[in-house]
Amino acid sequence: MTQKIRTRFAPSPTGMLHIGGARTALFSWLYARRHGGEFVLRIEDTDRQRSTDEATQVILDGLAWLGLDWDGEVIYQSERQSQHIAAVERLLAEGKAYRCYCSKEEVDAMREAQRQAGQKPQYDGRCRHRQQQPDAPYVVRFRSPDTGETVVNDLVLGRVGFPNQELDDLIIMRSDGTPTYNLAVVVDDAEMGITHVIRGSDHLNNTPRQIQLYEALGLPIPQFAHIPLIHGPDGAKMSKRHGAVAITEYREQGYLPEAVVNYLARLGWSHGDEEVFTMAQLVALFDLTQVGASAARFDQRKLDWLNAHHLHHAKAAVLAEDMVARLGLDAAALTPAPEAVAQALQERSKNLLELANNARMFYFDPESYDEKAVKKHFKEGTAALVEAFIAVAEAMPVWQRDALHQAIADICQQHHIGMGKLAQPLRILLAGVPVSPPIDITLELLGKDCCLRRLRRGLSALGTAGA
Repeated sequence: MTQKIRTRFAPSPTGMLHIGGARTALFSWLYARRHGGEFVLRIEDTDRQRSTDEATQVILDGLAWLGLDWDGEVIYQSERQSQHIAAVERLLAEGKAYRCYCSKEEVDAMREAQRQAGQKPQYDGRCRHRQQQPDAPYVVRFRSPDTGETVVNDLVLGRVGFPNQELDDLIIMRSDGTPTYNLAVVVDDAEMGITHVIRGSDHLNNTPRQIQLYEALGLPIPQFAHIPLIHGPDGAKMSKRHGAVAITEYREQGYLPEAVVNYLARLGWSHGDEEVFTMAQLVALFDLTQVGASAARFDQRKLDWLNAHHLHHAKAAVLAEDMVARLGLDAAALTPAPEAVAQALQERSKNLLELANNARMFYFDPESYDEKAVKKHFKEGTAALVEAFIAVAEAMPVWQRDALHQAIADICQQHHIGMGKLAQPLRILLAGVPVSPPIDITLELLGKDCCLRRLRRGLSALGTAGA
């Protein structure tokens, strides 16, 4: 019987969930869903001084926004300390770990002497055979093998060997009695039945130590996949200047979760030359064999392009819900219908924030009129053209885009001018700016009463200047 695949995402709530962590979560989630397995969320909050409830909530919110649901309840590592301590005690009892009484000063002096001798600074195992000192403070160290090699058969990086002599005796319990990360993660992953550990390549150096702990505790060793890190466009480590912000900030900036997921998936994974994927397609196609071994580069322009693509193909009803929320309005009482406004704007917007800003003109009268636009489009006779349109519009029995388009065309034909000579002044009076959906759609959405009121008010506000 084939073992069910179980992956996990195990963030530390000591900071925000960033692009790198979100991609790790996505790859772990996709691999589990691709193979009909389970995805577990474990919050590694053993650092109680730096862990915060706020950071935990940002992680939960970020994963939920991206659509990365987890199986079962969220697991908090801090609640599992008794299992970690039991593992340490077992290793002590079996002679696979020992108490180290070295002071910090002694360890520092040891390492400095090694540096002076041109050696790699590491713990030299001097407490392996020391007699116990019942009243002295101590840490517990794992007894690492002195010879041989610990091999990581990585699903992304391939075979990576670590000479055991380069791996000193790891501290697995601090002097205050709390187990360390490497011990806790081994115990937790084994107990939770994790079959595949997918994480950033910055964890690779921890892996041989963890493999040794699995072996010492007689636990099944999961398969490892270390994903190369994300760099900025300049090849440097990803930082805030490259866009390394909390994943929830992308939501505030108007990015669609579908676009962010699509982009994250393409950071290091590929399927031919395809760029655009839905979540369902990613689940069907994702595999670790297609993850590259070299660092991925963050490209803001590609993220923006993908976001615009997904926005242009999104359901207007979904966009309308976000639009209304960003404008702080009540959808039930809105005219024109938010869905119709969103549909008119989605091809003209790059992100949800821009769409909401573009929609503002449909629900709020202009407070001012773009000076440059007025100067450019309001010439002698322009006010008379607008007045002519108002007269025709007042008499229109049906307020419909085709009829409105024809009314503008007829007036322009009578005056032997292009449609822009009337359409742009109308747009400026209606919106305050020279940009909106096509003028016939804008007029139809705003409605007859609103349009006539705004046109008259605008002409009055501008007076004869430039008219």
